[in-house]
Amino acid sequence: MARSPLKRSRVNAPAHTPRASADVQKILDAYRARIDAARVYDVARVSALEDAPKLTQRLGNRVLFKREDQQSVYSFKLRGAYNKIAGLPEAERARGVITASAGNHAQGVALAAKKLGLTAWIVMPRTTPALKVESVRALGGKAILHGDAYDDAREHAYALAAEKGMTMVPPYDDPDVIAGQGTIARELLDQCAELDAVFVPVGGGGLLAGVAAYLKAVRPKTKVIAVEPDDSNCFAAALAAGRRVTLPQVGLFADGVAVKQIGEENFRVARHLVDDTVLVSVDEICAATQDCFYENRSLPEPAGALAVAGLKRWVAEKGVSGKTLAAIVSGANVNFDRLRHIAERAELGDATEALLAVTIPEQPGSFKRFLKLLGRRAITEFNYRYASDQAAHVFAGVRLSGGVPERESIIAALRDGGYEVLDMSGNEMAKLHVRFMVGGRAPGADDERLYRFEFPERPGALADFLNAIGGRWNISLFHYRNHGAAYGRVLCGLQVPRRERAECRRSLDELGYHYADESDNPAYRLFLGAGG
Repeated sequence: MARSPLKRSRVNAPAHTPRASADVQKILDAYRARIDAARVYDVARVSALEDAPKLTQRLGNRVLFKREDQQSVYSFKLRGAYNKIAGLPEAERARGVITASAGNHAQGVALAAKKLGLTAWIVMPRTTPALKVESVRALGGKAILHGDAYDDAREHAYALAAEKGMTMVPPYDDPDVIAGQGTIARELLDQCAELDAVFVPVGGGGLLAGVAAYLKAVRPKTKVIAVEPDDSNCFAAALAAGRRVTLPQVGLFADGVAVKQIGEENFRVARHLVDDTVLVSVDEICAATQDCFYENRSLPEPAGALAVAGLKRWVAEKGVSGKTLAAIVSGANVNFDRLRHIAERAELGDATEALLAVTIPEQPGSFKRFLKLLGRRAITEFNYRYASDQAAHVFAGVRLSGGVPERESIIAALRDGGYEVLDMSGNEMAKLHVRFMVGGRAPGADDERLYRFEFPERPGALADFLNAIGGRWNISLFHYRNHGAAYGRVLCGLQVPRRERAECRRSLDELGYHYADESDNPAYRLFLGAGG
């Protein structure tokens, strides 16, 4: 299932601008009443709205963080879960509740059930990080591990609900869940009545629908900006199509918002209320995580930092200044080992580092001249590999203080100096794999094809891959990286004669792992390929 590169559209106007039609007014009135009546404060706290002085100074707008990462389960999800469960009839409560979740909703349901003295079953994919499974069990929930992905767990949860007569608690597509999340908007207006815009992370859309409905009912001048990863943009895709669509694939990094289709009720509520949508990259999310740490020493999960990344992108694109802007920091359930990856990518997200592939003459003095052209800039990374008697390849990281213009200036100076330069700062394979593998050439690896895979983190995943290959094609390169996510990243070289390439692709398609052919990637040709 090869994936073609996404065309990134950063800031997009919604397909439908906000309007005060009779139907929309009914939605606003109904949800304002639901949100005002929502029962959340038995388990939730009024989260702080904190100034972010460093970003305020840098962006020329007053920036505020709504700290939902400070809730007892380190996420806003307990609001909607509790409101839903607390409103169930006594007979349904007695039969217990069940949900499917790989993350924060699971902990919200477990906490709500514990508070109300109910039985709670949580079906989670087998790939769920141990931190989240243990958190559910610590809250008294029964964690049931099933399947490799959320969809597998969801299907099993519905089957169990029907079999046991338990009540399903949806993670987002439910009016009571939406209303619970919407209490955040009520708090925002109590804490700062003159907000110019609120930035909301979007997965299934429960938070977006609740916040948008309340803000537009009470203070319609406040803009509602939806923020999504550019590889998990189910709401933006639905707006563009004018209807809900199912994404063929979602990104893995911001797993808390990795949803293929926006909720039905969520889209009905939010589609006419959102003023703008912003798409951000993995690197921008990492940079926003770093911003949160520098502001108040917090460490949000990728989905938790999403709104901050969107705020920065929106200000840069729109040229806005002098406004009061709030970003909802939605959660902090991040696996500790993912911080390594976040730190690696944060500087790229803020354009404070450039990754450059440079071909230099294989002769005395050329390396010294290369460094002289870079000036007195800090080198963050340097990888060198002999290529031939005539040339060598350098993979270098360079610290920037002037962002993209400075990066372009460095590249121009190197090219003027006679060097061949490729900017690798936006090359996903180079950032994820090649920077750790420079020097891995294999001159005898004939017919090598390079593939990038996403492996589910479960026992047997590698064996399944090897069985699909069936001993037919030799593995000439293999590099694996995982950052505490449900999927690991694998770069694999296979020696596949030209006449067998179609058969190889069919075998990989049948395996079902998401993959991309990287054989033509310039990072591969320069640093890893069989040629010189």
